[in-house]
Amino acid sequence: MLRPKYITFDCYGTLIYFEMAPVARRLYADRIAPEAMDQFCADFSAYRLDEVLGAWKPYRDVVEGSLRRTCKRWGIEYRDTDTADVYAAVPTWGPHPDVVEPLKRVAAEYPLVILSNSMIDLIPASVERLEAPFHAVYTAEEAQAYKPRMQAFEYMFDRLGCGPEDILHVSSSFRYDLMTAYDLGITDKAFVNRGHEPLNGYYQVNDIPSIAGLPGLVGL
Repeated sequence: MLRPKYITFDCYGTLIYFEMAPVARRLYADRIAPEAMDQFCADFSAYRLDEVLGAWKPYRDVVEGSLRRTCKRWGIEYRDTDTADVYAAVPTWGPHPDVVEPLKRVAAEYPLVILSNSMIDLIPASVERLEAPFHAVYTAEEAQAYKPRMQAFEYMFDRLGCGPEDILHVSSSFRYDLMTAYDLGITDKAFVNRGHEPLNGYYQVNDIPSIAGLPGLVGL
C-alpha cells in the first residue's frame, strides 16, 4: 500500500485517450495504402519522441517536425494543413472510460498533479474533461523541456517543493515517463497497461490495467 504526498500523472495516453494515430489515419488515407498505415503511424510516433529529446520548442513544431520527417521517409507529400489539422484535434480528445470516477475518489484523499508534454494554452480543455480537482498542472512549456528529459520532472519537484520519494507517478508509457522516473529515484510508480507499450519489470512498477486500479494501490 502506497502513501505518497502527491500522485502525479502523465496526461495524454494515460488519462486522455491519445488519438494521434486515428487522426493520422484519417488525414493520410489518400496518401498511404491501408495495409501500410500501421507502420506509417508507428513511424510518426517514433519521430514525435525524437522531436522532444532536444531543446524545448512549441508542441506545434514537434507535430510539424515529426509529420514532415514521416512524410519524407515514406516519399509522400506533406501539406501545410497537416500540422494544423492534427494540432487542432488535441483539445477535443476525452478521457479513457475508466478515468473520471477513480480520479475523483483518489482526489478526495490525495493532491493530484499533472506533468504533461503540452502547452499552457492547450492543456486546460483536457483537464476540464477529467472532472476531478487537480492540485497543480505543469506543462513542458513551463518546464522548457519535454519528458522523457529529467528537466521536466525536476521542474515539477521544484514547484511542489518535494523530492522523488514524495510522489507516486502514474503513466502508460515507459519511454516517456517511467524509465526517467526510475532513473530519478521515484520508487512509487504505476504503469497503466493501455496496451501500447509492454510491461517491463526492470523498472519496478506497480502494474494496473486501468485507473480503476489506482484507489486500491493507495489504500482506498
